[in-house]
This record gives sequence, structure tokens and C-alpha cells, in this order.
Amino acid sequence: MGSVSLLSWILIPTIAAFIGWFTNYIAVKMLFHPREPKRILFITFHGVFPKRQSVLAKKLGELVAEELLSSEEVVEKLRTAARSPEIQDAVANVVIQKLETEIPKQIPMAAMFLGGGALKGLLAQVRPMLNSLVDDLVDLLGQRLQGELNIEQMVEKKVINFSSDKLEQILLGIMKREFRFIELVGGVLGFLIGVMQVILVQLESYLR
Repeated sequence: MGSVSLLSWILIPTIAAFIGWFTNYIAVKMLFHPREPKRILFITFHGVFPKRQSVLAKKLGELVAEELLSSEEVVEKLRTAARSPEIQDAVANVVIQKLETEIPKQIPMAAMFLGGGALKGLLAQVRPMLNSLVDDLVDLLGQRLQGELNIEQMVEKKVINFSSDKLEQILLGIMKREFRFIELVGGVLGFLIGVMQVILVQLESYLR
């Protein structure tokens, strides 16, 4: 009746751990490489993400447009911001500054009647009309923007135009820890399998 040597207890799990880690490392690399199709014998190798980049772009475009940011939401945010008191005050101040600067240049005689805050008082009287004009312009711009702004197509076009290097850089930036974890899990599982193999060999030697 024999037994497994100490060297086997160390060597087999270590080799199995390395194989488990290395296979997962290769699997992660094959998500991005080769960037172009490579044919070896009867098998064509092509990185998963480069191969499916157009599909990924389309799915991301749909996700962003449907779940994250729609053109309707962009337009509504624009309308809300434009109708805020802060923006309307800013527009009024710009109008005052322009009138105070341009009226004396264009109509010197009118400057005599618009001094001493008269211009600001006049603007206060037409402020509701000015705010209504801003609202109308924002509505017009919103309708134009909503008709032309296609979030889904914009995202899809951007992702499709990414180079393979850029796509890999982005995805690694997002999922680098997850990929490392996958490699680590491969090493741990390989080590455990190696230990089990040694245990089975040890049991077999005892049963003989």
C-alpha cells in the first residue's frame, strides 16, 4: 500500500491552479482578441466584442434611449430650465444691458427719456410679454430638437465608430475587477480540483 508524496500534494494542486487561472485568462483575452478574424485550419477565431460590436452598439443605443435618457426628457429639461426664474432674470438683464448700450448709439435722442432707471421700469412692464416670448421660443426649439434628436442613433453611431482599442479600454475600465475575479476563480477552482485529484489518488492507494 503506497501513499502520495508531499511533492505531489504541492505540485498537482499548483499546476491545476495555474491551468485554471490560465484558461480563464485566455478566455478573457479572447473577448477582445483577435481584433480581426483569424482562420486556423477549419476554425475562425474572432474576439467576441469586436465581432459583435455592431450588435452591442445597437443594444446600448436602445438601452440609453429607452431606460436612461430619451429625447423627450432632454427637451423637457430644456423647457424647465428656460422657464425658471433664474433664466428669465438672466434674459431680462441681457435685454437691459443691450438696450442701454445700443439705444444711445442708434437713437441718441431716446437716451434722454430712458435715463434714471426708466428703461428698467419699461422692461418691468413688458416682462410678462418677454417671458411669454421666451416660452414660445423654447417650445419651438423643443419641437425642432425633439424631431431631430435621436439618442438611440447617436449612441449606436458612437459605439460603432469606436476603434477596437478604444472599445477594449472602455470595457476594461468598467469591468476590470470582474475580469480579474474570473481569472482568480479559475485559479481557485483549479487548485481545489488538484487537491481532489490528490485525495482520490491517496484513497485509491489505501484501497489497494
